[in-house]
Amino acid sequence: MPTFAVDVHPSVYEELEYSRSWYEERAENLGTEFLDEVSRAVESVRERPTAWPFRGRRRGIRRYLVHRFPYGIVYRLKGPAIQIVAVMHLRRHPDYWKERLQYWNGGAGSRTS
Repeated sequence: MPTFAVDVHPSVYEELEYSRSWYEERAENLGTEFLDEVSRAVESVRERPTAWPFRGRRRGIRRYLVHRFPYGIVYRLKGPAIQIVAVMHLRRHPDYWKERLQYWNGGAGSRTS
């Protein structure tokens, strides 16, 4: 089974911190639990990137639904890398991340494993 690198759009880190902080204000450790669920989601995507449905077939966009929280991991598979475009709240502005796809078109990426 191939190993896929995970390439994360820089804005994803801001999204995660904002959401973590919001949940932490509501209940102690809830922000940490949110990040743990997102980490598990990314690992699930990494293990089986083609298992989740297309949300934009033309661009190869897929979405994995995070357990317990109303968020989705928006990603696409490009060669040996999984490009995480957004960790989006499912009830807010569903298309805000689309212009982020241009980030990889120039070949610059923030590759993490």
